[in-house]
Amino acid sequence: IFAYLNYMVPRSRGYIIDALIKALKRLEYRGYDSAGIAYDGDDHPCIIRNKGKVGALEQAVKAHDIDYDKEFDKHVGIAHTRWATHGVPSEVNSHPQRSGTNNEFSVVHNGICTNYKDIKQFLLNKGYTFESDTDTEVIVMMVRYFYETMKKDDGSDVDFRIIIEKVVHQLEGAFALVFKSSHYPDEIVAARRGSPLLIGVKSSSKITTDQIPILYDNQLTVNLGSGSTFRRNESTMNLFAEIDAEVEYYFASDASAVIEYTNRVIFLEDDDVAAVSNGALSIHRIHRSGSDPSHRDVATLKLELQQIMKGNFKAFMQKEIFEQPESVVNTMRGRIDFENETVVLGGIKSHLHDIRRCRRLIFIACGTSYHSTVATRQLLEELTELPVMVELASDFLDRRTPIFRDDVCFFVSQSGETADTLMALKYCKERGALNVGITNTVGSSISRDTHCGVHINAGPEIGVASTKAYTSQFVSIVLFALMMAEDRISMQGRRKEIIRGLQELPAKIKEILDMDAQIEELAKELYQQKSLLLMGRGYNYATCLEGALKVKEITYMHSEGILAGELKHGPLALVDKAMPVIMIVMRDKVYSKCQNALQQVVARHGRPVVICCKGDSATAKEAFKAIEIPETIDCLQGILSIVPLQLLAFHIATLRGYDVDFPRNLAKSVTVE
Repeated sequence: IFAYLNYMVPRSRGYIIDALIKALKRLEYRGYDSAGIAYDGDDHPCIIRNKGKVGALEQAVKAHDIDYDKEFDKHVGIAHTRWATHGVPSEVNSHPQRSGTNNEFSVVHNGICTNYKDIKQFLLNKGYTFESDTDTEVIVMMVRYFYETMKKDDGSDVDFRIIIEKVVHQLEGAFALVFKSSHYPDEIVAARRGSPLLIGVKSSSKITTDQIPILYDNQLTVNLGSGSTFRRNESTMNLFAEIDAEVEYYFASDASAVIEYTNRVIFLEDDDVAAVSNGALSIHRIHRSGSDPSHRDVATLKLELQQIMKGNFKAFMQKEIFEQPESVVNTMRGRIDFENETVVLGGIKSHLHDIRRCRRLIFIACGTSYHSTVATRQLLEELTELPVMVELASDFLDRRTPIFRDDVCFFVSQSGETADTLMALKYCKERGALNVGITNTVGSSISRDTHCGVHINAGPEIGVASTKAYTSQFVSIVLFALMMAEDRISMQGRRKEIIRGLQELPAKIKEILDMDAQIEELAKELYQQKSLLLMGRGYNYATCLEGALKVKEITYMHSEGILAGELKHGPLALVDKAMPVIMIVMRDKVYSKCQNALQQVVARHGRPVVICCKGDSATAKEAFKAIEIPETIDCLQGILSIVPLQLLAFHIATLRGYDVDFPRNLAKSVTVE
């Protein structure tokens, strides 16, 4: 989602359309099967939509006869890039969705409306017709219905915001919505529940407050199709000292779309409705609970524009792989004192006493984030001497897993907006557990809704296939384990070894990145294969899972991460001279067991590619090919062994001619269940 409103700031139509398209390109990694924009035409709002990536939309816009020079002192434009949930990717199913052919109401929508069928049937019975298969069209058609049926006592139109509040009250599911209407020119209304939305503010006038008060309804009775009584305190605080200040507002689902224009943003919370009318922003909520804050803060983003640019790399994923020596340093910066061998995570320091007294630690995540918890579980169990559970968020919810007040639940998510993880957070919160967030995004839902947490500081990650966030999550959890063991005398030797290993980590990652050409040659031998098996055990089982996921995500090759100890329980039947096998054999406690697995593969005429420690000639001579990487302490080896697999997946995808940053059917931030 992106929307732009300029108030008393003259902008040409060309500038507005260019801003909308440029923002969609920044957001394209979040969804990219179709895109569209809505802007003011000469007679009524215009909507241009197109199947495919934003580049295709840009060409479609150029094909229209548009007066780019016309200037607007006030204007609202909205834009969207879609990841299909309801309805196949097509022009008619693209957003913005509209309320009719004259585009009197239009909306852009992230998320899913779960009760759209009931609402659609209600509207069909009222005589409304639909042109798309989307749940979003139902939302905008309901806006039109309420506009046509709700009037003030004097017969005039009710406020745009009040219509949207009534619509939002009917919706079930997770969503972020931004609305535009020809009946309310120069006004914009946005709402969110379970899907991220922020507002950027830019003005030549000084912003006089860092807080925007929340306005609550004292009473609101809402039934579909019935009248409503609104009694509201309308007092508000303007962001600026002068009336009619020149101001521009940027509504977006991700900070990367607004950072080019401003670093002053307001993060909306669930059930917020934000409205801009006559250049003034107000935030509203229908209901108030005792714990709700009275305001929303105007925050300052620390994101830099160059951080979301490719630079000299072919793809964002490649850039992010090569940023890992710096990103792991940033994760550790200010938290670990190598000289005094101390670790302090400021975000959870005040809750450490409660965490140490807990019954068990439960890590809940999805995808790559889940693999980072599998990779660190063994070390956590060793250093904390507590039971550690790792859970896939969707399965955790399906099982209605028992949670108790003396549990500590960690929610790991790069974006901090993963729908299943957020639902699990809500579930654990209701049961009184202490909730800890581990996320890469300041101001995300997980960072705001947990009691405490750790920001991994990996920097923006644009590529859909996560790379540097995985290694930074890994390091963050290791730091937590070290902090938990700080007062355990029996663990001090082990702690010191790990801290030394962390200090050497960036240089060793760089050493592996220097092997890029060797890994590209290996990719040339594998890229035409149909399947790939990755085997390992102990600390490197998670590496196999994560490596297999990277291969699946961007090469579309079937790949499977297999626990080497399970080889004889079925997977060995797949091994022959035609099946590519990658084995991770490191000098750790399971080294001899991994050697046995390697012998079993070779005995079945397998041709294993082995990732092993530098100088391990015994392992290398058994392999068809060997990638020798630097050795580190066992519990950190997974950070090093994943890097060659990230590079391998990247090169296989490139050789196959695929767009590694935008793999088919996937989006960066999974904000639907």
